[in-house]
Amino acid sequence: MKNGSAKAPEVTGVMTRTVAKLLFLPTLVTAVAILVKGYAQPGDGFSAGVVASLAVLLQYLAFGRRRAERLPLVGFVGKGAFAGLLVALLVAAAPLLLGDPVFTHYPRAGSGAVYIGTIELITAFLFDAAVFVVVLGFAIGATKLIANTIADEDEYRGPDAAEAGAGDEFSASSGEGR
Repeated sequence: MKNGSAKAPEVTGVMTRTVAKLLFLPTLVTAVAILVKGYAQPGDGFSAGVVASLAVLLQYLAFGRRRAERLPLVGFVGKGAFAGLLVALLVAAAPLLLGDPVFTHYPRAGSGAVYIGTIELITAFLFDAAVFVVVLGFAIGATKLIANTIADEDEYRGPDAAEAGAGDEFSASSGEGR
C-alpha cells in the first residue's frame, strides 16, 4: 500500500449507495410537497429546505465530496441563497412602499387570488419559497465547506499519513515507546 498504487478504501457499501440513489428524488419531491402545502397545513419553507438539504447531505455521505458536488442542485446554492434572501426581504418590505405594515400579504383577504392547479399564488407562498431557497443554500453551503475543509486537511497530511498516524496513536495511547 505504500507504493501509492492502492485505492482508498470504500467508506460506504453498495447498499448505502443504492439507497441514497433511490431516496434522492423522492426526498426532493417530499420537500416540494411540504413547501406547497405549508401555508394551508403544518409545514413551511424552512421545513422543506431542511428536508431537501438532507437529501443532498445523504449524497455527500454515500458518494463523497467530488461526486456530490457534481449535482446541479449543489452548483447553484451560493447564488440561490442570495436570491432567496433578496426575495424574502422584498416580500417583507414591499408593503411599506404602499403604506401598509411590514409583512402585509397580498392579495388581501376576501379578494380573489390567482391559482396554478392547487397552488394559491399569494405573497405568503413567495416568502415561503424564498425561505426554502435560503435554508437549502445555507445547509448545502455549510456541508460543502465542511467537506472541502476535511479534503484539504487530508491532502495536506499526504497519502501515507493514515498508515503512519494510526501506528503512532496506538503506541502513544498504550504507553509503549517508539
